[in-house]
Amino acid sequence: MKKDINRVILIVLDSVGIGAMPDAYLYGDEGSNTLLNIYKHLPGFKLENLELFGLSHIEGLHEIRYNDIAPLASYGRLEELSPGKDTTTGHWEIAGLVLEQPFPTYPQGFPDDFMHQFTQAVHRGYLANYPASGTEIIQVFGEEHMKTGKLIVYTSADSVFQIAAHEEVVSLDELYDICEKARKLLTGEHAVGRVIARPFIGQPGDFQRTKNRKDYSLKPNGKTFLDYIEQAGQDVIGIGKISDIFAGQGITQSSPTKNNDDGIKETLRRINQPSKGLIFTNLVDFDMLFGHRNDVAGYGKALQDFDQHLMTIVDAMKEDDLLMITADHGCDPTTSSTDHSREYVPLLVYHPQLKPKSLGTIRGFNSIASTVLDFLNISHHLEGHSLKQVLIKE
Repeated sequence: MKKDINRVILIVLDSVGIGAMPDAYLYGDEGSNTLLNIYKHLPGFKLENLELFGLSHIEGLHEIRYNDIAPLASYGRLEELSPGKDTTTGHWEIAGLVLEQPFPTYPQGFPDDFMHQFTQAVHRGYLANYPASGTEIIQVFGEEHMKTGKLIVYTSADSVFQIAAHEEVVSLDELYDICEKARKLLTGEHAVGRVIARPFIGQPGDFQRTKNRKDYSLKPNGKTFLDYIEQAGQDVIGIGKISDIFAGQGITQSSPTKNNDDGIKETLRRINQPSKGLIFTNLVDFDMLFGHRNDVAGYGKALQDFDQHLMTIVDAMKEDDLLMITADHGCDPTTSSTDHSREYVPLLVYHPQLKPKSLGTIRGFNSIASTVLDFLNISHHLEGHSLKQVLIKE
């Protein structure tokens, strides 16, 4: 390359998996392929720009190829090393941390002794305490919650402790304070990946979640590429829920967003501002609004919306910017499950001076962390396999 890379734009398409991993059977996810199954279920579905970038050339996706045009970007798929299939695990591995043990999950709900501690700390009772869909559980318990003031507590197949409350019954400030207290209690054997505030509004029969969700994650249990970049005096700009996922560690600037459109606009705004280091964006709607609700059409529309913005992002890039697009897990909306799925994730890497090439199947999401640091010329001790030399090879 004629010019060094001074900034990496890393975009995570939350839950856009591309095929069941070999151990998917351990998670009940055989046959999951979030992206391919959306293509199959939506006649005429197409992602023109992502396909031009090489998406349809990735192993397992060849049958969606509509032409043999040479890709504009390098392409491959990443295999997760950590056990699990949740947001925190996926993002931490992208950042260079591979977990040896999965975060705890609670298919039977949280134990009585912990719930007693929780109610004593927050001075409110609780309802539910079992795995459930967030949109459904507020319909079931919303009216009782409004009458009693008890919190709606639930979990999922992921390592989460979720608290739903009506904004007119429990103020946002109180709900956030309750979540902070829960986060402090959920340590040791109960160190779940995230505590999530799930506020809602409305009346019985017509409750709707608001956009005031807030996540409270564990602090990473080791050094990530965010820490290395920050300590090198460079920028780490987290867009969307990135700062929440890393509990603010290694983030120099944070821009929370309400939806994908907001996240794309903020990414473009940040690209157009001078900075050096990393712009790290999570686009959450694929997962939150469509994957978990088995909304195939909505998921497909969200993918097409991002696809339409891709070239705008490319056009905004500076000469010393590198673009990387990936995902953190799957959430196949075409299966009977409403949970995440254990899948490979795509990797697309673009710079106009890099010759596009097939990267094949890459072991470890942590390859991204090492690759980013190597392009930014930051020395590190992360174990991921760097792709820099493969990418810059003529």
